[in-house]
Amino acid sequence: MTITDQLISFAAKPVPPEASAMMSLSLYDWAVCGIAGAREADFHEFVAMQTGVGTGSCAVFGGGFVPAATAALINGTLSHALDYDDTHFAHIGHPSVAVLPAVIALAQEVHADLDAVIDAATIGVEASILTGLWLGRAHYQVGYHQTATAGAFGATLAACRLLGLDKAEVRTALGLCASMASGLKAQFGTMAKPLNAGLAARTGVEAALWAQAGMTAAEDGLAGPLGFGATHHGEGAEINLPKKTWHINSISHKFHACCHGLHATLEALREADVDPEMIQNLSIRTHPRWMSVCNIQTPKTGLEAKFSYRQTAAMMILGYDTAGIESFSEAVLQDVDVVALRDRIVVKEDDRLSETQSEITVQLANGGLRRLKHDLMTPMSLETRAAKLQAKACALIGETQAEALWQAAQGESLRALTDQLVMS
Repeated sequence: MTITDQLISFAAKPVPPEASAMMSLSLYDWAVCGIAGAREADFHEFVAMQTGVGTGSCAVFGGGFVPAATAALINGTLSHALDYDDTHFAHIGHPSVAVLPAVIALAQEVHADLDAVIDAATIGVEASILTGLWLGRAHYQVGYHQTATAGAFGATLAACRLLGLDKAEVRTALGLCASMASGLKAQFGTMAKPLNAGLAARTGVEAALWAQAGMTAAEDGLAGPLGFGATHHGEGAEINLPKKTWHINSISHKFHACCHGLHATLEALREADVDPEMIQNLSIRTHPRWMSVCNIQTPKTGLEAKFSYRQTAAMMILGYDTAGIESFSEAVLQDVDVVALRDRIVVKEDDRLSETQSEITVQLANGGLRRLKHDLMTPMSLETRAAKLQAKACALIGETQAEALWQAAQGESLRALTDQLVMS
């Protein structure tokens, strides 16, 4: 059975309650990131251009109603604009920003409720992770952005689930997606990185709607000869469909406003309590994969700072709030204390570590030595996670809207949620 057959089968599976509960938290976090992205990120001209193409019934962050595909593009881009959204390390991708914009846009057109959104999105997020595992590390390492590639297939399957497409239509939609899924790691540190997420979300909407309308595609555009996997450095790894425990249950939410590859280091340094003036040098050891993702040695922009071990580590030690968007600014980049400390930090790859781990050695001027470490996969209860996400929301969008959005995300009305999205 090919990955395509497996995904088609998976699209009809019931969703377990614990997976839905995690998806509900990710929905809230995604909405927070999108609202903040619409306010803080410099995408105003992009959004104005897209909203100018025509009106529709689908809400976009910050205000306006457009057709479903356009809403998916805008909302996917804005929710990833701050790089503050959730990640899954099994395939190194941001699943929610590709899947949720597609599902929510279509749900408004077919008048689905929030439960249907959660159901379809959970299928889509899980499918994006499964596709990423099937494509394997070679696909990512050669330069493809899994958020955009695997994410597009997840968005497509989620859209098919929401629309109730039959197996033949789902197969066609996946085939159509194979011609559109795209996105490169070369865009990291630029506005085109969040655009990758928006393009994946739009692909999901269009592939499902086109399949529903009767368009045809290759029998297996994903796994067949000359299909997406064969032409995009896919490893074709064997995967097993989830049973009791789904991959979404180990999703990782961000509590720092930067690349998730940096978070284990920042969590380790959070408890360091080291006088910056006493640091002679500091060595960060990380998984080799992050060396080409978030190891910009001397960032020149706030966006580049979000992909720099040395910059963010210096910021954390010097007391900057790495959870705050405002910390990733030109002024902080020019802080002489940050620059001086940054120059005493080295980053080394260590293949003994997993992608969620970091180990730090701090050499002190008095000859002392501090060793720190953290693993992002340390278990966290849903209650603790919810509290941390609500605190993050208060910091990003204010306590009043954070609470109103929380209530909407826990309810059944999709309209109550989208009313929050359009608030500026």
